[in-house]
Amino acid sequence: MLKHFLSEALVVVLILLGSVAAVAQQKVLTLDEVFDLAEQNSKTLAAERVALSEAQAAVVEAKTGRLPDIELSASASYLGNGTLTDRNYSNAMCVKMPHWGNNFAVEAAQLIYGGGVVSNSIALARLGEEMAATNLDDTRSRVRFLLTGFYLDLYKLRNILEVYDRNIALAEELIADTEARSREGVALSNDITRHELRLERLRLARIEVENTVKILSSELATIIGIEPTTEIIPDVAILAKELPAADEAYWQRLAEEGAYSLKRGEIEVAMNERAEKLARAERRPNIALFAANKFDGPITIEVPVIDKNFNYWYVGVGVSFKLSSLYKTNRTIQRAAIATDHSRRRLDDARERLSLDIHADYIRYEEAFFTEQTLEKSLELAQSNYNIINKRYNNDIALITDMTDAANQLLDAELQLTNARINILLRYYKLLNTAGAL
Repeated sequence: MLKHFLSEALVVVLILLGSVAAVAQQKVLTLDEVFDLAEQNSKTLAAERVALSEAQAAVVEAKTGRLPDIELSASASYLGNGTLTDRNYSNAMCVKMPHWGNNFAVEAAQLIYGGGVVSNSIALARLGEEMAATNLDDTRSRVRFLLTGFYLDLYKLRNILEVYDRNIALAEELIADTEARSREGVALSNDITRHELRLERLRLARIEVENTVKILSSELATIIGIEPTTEIIPDVAILAKELPAADEAYWQRLAEEGAYSLKRGEIEVAMNERAEKLARAERRPNIALFAANKFDGPITIEVPVIDKNFNYWYVGVGVSFKLSSLYKTNRTIQRAAIATDHSRRRLDDARERLSLDIHADYIRYEEAFFTEQTLEKSLELAQSNYNIINKRYNNDIALITDMTDAANQLLDAELQLTNARINILLRYYKLLNTAGAL
């Protein structure tokens, strides 16, 4: 008896623990919380941050071009004996040499003017940093829009589950009512079969939706860096979000100021202009200050060789100019100018495509509101139709097929309205993403 009691108690405890674990796996998240988790854990964003760090390091590297070049050198050598001859190579004689030689030198040079190579290289690196930052922001916007799609789909599907639950309950009530009518002899067993068939179809459809919810929840959890088994539940308050009542001109201005496609295009134009200046800098002279101190030995410019060390230093200004640049850099400059023109044309094309995208997104945004209003009226009509048919069916003046059709129409109207309300939000976030404001 005691063993039986303990076994039952253990089963109850396990069931309770399983229930607690199941509840613990559920997590209600707002959309902003989803964004924050993605910011911390998204591998895509992490890769873009590394690219930004690389671009920042390139700026630091480019700035080193302003620093002086300093060179230290030291060498030790073994000198063999020399040979001295007349100009006609006769009367050769051996010249004794001190055999150990040494050289120590310190040389420094500071570029004063390089035709703009250093300043343009730094500016080009900074533009690369700006491009990397823009790419990071653009990737963040695209990740957020992807997450928004997952999030709103989850919300939509959970609402659909509720609609299915209501219709399943309604179908079960209808079956019970039909069975009662069948026992009274005013309904056929075939009528019960029709209702049961519809009920099974509803249950199957609900299972399919429920499995889709599990898949989407797992994908969303993986992207934002939490346990894939966590069941994410969207915050119901999202439908209460206030959406701006702005016209298309507002969205066009917002996109002109913030769209990442335009920012990238503008940076690309600036980078090509800097590359063009770098190509022209090849035609300019380089001016540098230099200084050196050398300590050599032995002194081999005298015969006999002087076995002593000789220290000397010098400072000066040097000017260098590549004459070959006058005819070699023409093609480089021409190619750079073509690249600049090409980037400007691409920017114009991007601006035009952005305007068209905003226009299309705004039309769809307005359409989503109109669709919701239409489907609200459709749901009212479907509900009214169902109530009328149900009364007629209860009074034996409507067929079972009429009742089934009315129930299906009500289900379809509820599902469409649920989708329409979520689509408004999705269209809004699509506008934000296109305009670079997400």
